[in-house]
Amino acid sequence: MQISKIFSLTLILLTSIQGFSQSKKVILNGIILENTGKPAEGVSVALKGTAYSTLTNEKGEYEIAAEPGNYVLSVSSVGFKSKQTKINLQSDQTLQSISIEEDMATLNEVQVKGISKVTKIKESAFQVNAVDTRAMANITSNLSQVLNKTTGVKVREQGGMGSDFDFSINGLSGSAVKFFIDGVPLDIMGSSMSLNNIPVNLSERIEVYKGVVPVNLGSDALGGAVNIITNQQISDYFDMSYSFGSFNTHSASLTGQVRNKKSGLTFKASGFLNYSDNDYKMRDVQVIEVIDKDNSRFVTGDFKRFNDQYKAAMGQAEVGFVDKSWADVFFVGGSYSATEKGIQTGTNQDVVYGQVRRGGDAYSFSLRYLKKNLFTKDLDLSFFASYSDDQYTITDTAFRKYYWDGSYVPTTSSEMGGPATKWNIQRPKYFIGSNLSYKINDNNSLSLNYTLDKVDNKTYDELLTDKDHNPGKLTKNIIGLSYQQNFFEEKLTNTFFGKYYGMLLEQPFAITDSGTGAGQTIKDNNGYTGYGIASRYKITPSVGVKASYEKAYRLQRVDEVFGNGYSVVANPALKPENSNNYNLGAYWKNEAENHHFFVETGGYLRNAKGFISAVVYQSNSQISRFENTSNVLIKGLEADIKYNYQNKINAGINFTYQSTLDNTKYPNGSNSGTISATYKDNLPNRPWMFGNANLGYRKANFLKEGNNLQFNWDMQYTHWYYLTWENYGAKEGKSIIPDQYIQNASISYSMHSGMYNISLECNNLTNDLAYDNFRLQKQGRSFSIKFHYFLK
Repeated sequence: MQISKIFSLTLILLTSIQGFSQSKKVILNGIILENTGKPAEGVSVALKGTAYSTLTNEKGEYEIAAEPGNYVLSVSSVGFKSKQTKINLQSDQTLQSISIEEDMATLNEVQVKGISKVTKIKESAFQVNAVDTRAMANITSNLSQVLNKTTGVKVREQGGMGSDFDFSINGLSGSAVKFFIDGVPLDIMGSSMSLNNIPVNLSERIEVYKGVVPVNLGSDALGGAVNIITNQQISDYFDMSYSFGSFNTHSASLTGQVRNKKSGLTFKASGFLNYSDNDYKMRDVQVIEVIDKDNSRFVTGDFKRFNDQYKAAMGQAEVGFVDKSWADVFFVGGSYSATEKGIQTGTNQDVVYGQVRRGGDAYSFSLRYLKKNLFTKDLDLSFFASYSDDQYTITDTAFRKYYWDGSYVPTTSSEMGGPATKWNIQRPKYFIGSNLSYKINDNNSLSLNYTLDKVDNKTYDELLTDKDHNPGKLTKNIIGLSYQQNFFEEKLTNTFFGKYYGMLLEQPFAITDSGTGAGQTIKDNNGYTGYGIASRYKITPSVGVKASYEKAYRLQRVDEVFGNGYSVVANPALKPENSNNYNLGAYWKNEAENHHFFVETGGYLRNAKGFISAVVYQSNSQISRFENTSNVLIKGLEADIKYNYQNKINAGINFTYQSTLDNTKYPNGSNSGTISATYKDNLPNRPWMFGNANLGYRKANFLKEGNNLQFNWDMQYTHWYYLTWENYGAKEGKSIIPDQYIQNASISYSMHSGMYNISLECNNLTNDLAYDNFRLQKQGRSFSIKFHYFLK
């Protein structure tokens, strides 16, 4: 008995000593650089075959604590060639810097291997989609089409290239979603620039923030934000592409940069040109058949669109310095963009326009400055200022009623109703955005953001006068402050933030009665306060949970307050929309030697109030006004799964379910009386269930070393939904937008390590009848070919 006790005590002691010796760790640190000499941020550094891994910071630095022993240090990142180094780790040591080389061949595929900048963003405390668009450089899609395949996002176009579209994030759309390019509002480049005419080549990645938006974007977004990140490399490069396809569609783009290494002087430029006839076939639409001069009837048939031509162009150039003692980045630049488009229909495709057109252009000038370690270590400043002048014209001068076969009959009013008009809208814009951040220590940091956004408004009918119909100014001041804290070696991250939204409305003569022309002078200054928190906890290096909340405001647009002069009257009494936004999510990743998974799921709730909508004004059905009309309650679930096998096969599937309910109990703003007939009904013309699936196969070194063959297939699914309120009228006779199963396929061949590329694509592979917003028909099957050249 005594012997057994002694044996047990000895065993416990030996086990404790062994556990103690195993827990004694040493520190390995170093720095990872790109082959250009720039610090490589977000690179995965791991001891192969162990659980010890980390990410490099913005300076390319890493640190790993592990038991002494012999290891293989593995360095990997998406878009770079992996490196492995044998090390003997016996005591604290610092390795010499390791340089990694960019691998353009790997950018021709969609992959999940490695912890890239995209993965790092997805693992942040915010609910965010991050898309590495470098892997899509060979496809012809624009950015809106790329994002339409991501979780929780729904893009509904009203036609082909250049058509109006509705962009929704977790059920909130329109002006509730803000768009940025490198952290700067996209609209400073004018109304000619939109998400659906920017080629994918011009971006490096896209970040989609859902419901809760970081302070550094300085935005009054209600439902989320999209931030397009362009190529931030400081090395020389040139990227050019051209594609053409069905419906006489052409798209060309180029972007490039040249830098003098000695002086730091850098010149960068980008641009694109898009054109399409958009003459795709409309199926089973009405035309009028004249039997004799006194008799006619409506018949249906298939006819091509004939007033939907679209062309858009953009050019942008910047010159400045990088990597100087006084500035990390200093650029001055300018841009010009223009569009011209025929308007074929409104929201009802039975009403056809034959000569209505919209065209416009915009130019801007900008200054951009970035300095890290300003005055003191870890104090960083970014600053952007711009002036832009945006103007467009809507022309409606034909006294005709058109039909789908191109025929028409004379009328006593213009195509859109009323007298002939040529409305000019001019909106000069002044913008300043600045962000000051300070890293107090490794676990605490502060960020302060300020945004000034001032827009002048001028509208007039060129056929009557050149005087401003309804002048005014709208100035927004947004201030944001955030504090981030890390606990338990960054396992727990909390970001607390607050935002102040200030809006000044100035209108020398506001028309308050469209019938009499009566008006008054208005100058109104209001302020609103928002706040929120975003948290993430890493249960293990592979599993994390996160939650976020924001009390958000969306300030009024200039056209909502001032109208457009002809079909929308001013409403200076309009108030901002506001919403309480909640997110809860989790993620899991697995990076075995051959199989790589990334799984993400989440739920969300949006309680939005004071929705701004256009309503019929007085008794004239041709005139509307924006008003705070309703409250909306949105609840949803989403999930996303990505898989990669040996960088040869990649697959993914995502799914979104959401309920978007009318939460306005009493109409017309009253607090009593008859309950609204649509109270707790799902909003019409809004998808409530949709998803995407994709599959890709890559054959490396196909036919020749450095050449790669890539095949991709994807399918977009949208469940049917009602076009109008579901409780108005009999359900069996109501209009619906039917189920959609749209499949696309592409094959691309890359040569000379990604320098020369060619791809073939087919959209709507099965030629299904495709509906979208307002049940407007979209194009059927289409083909395209793209040539892409990249030189680095």
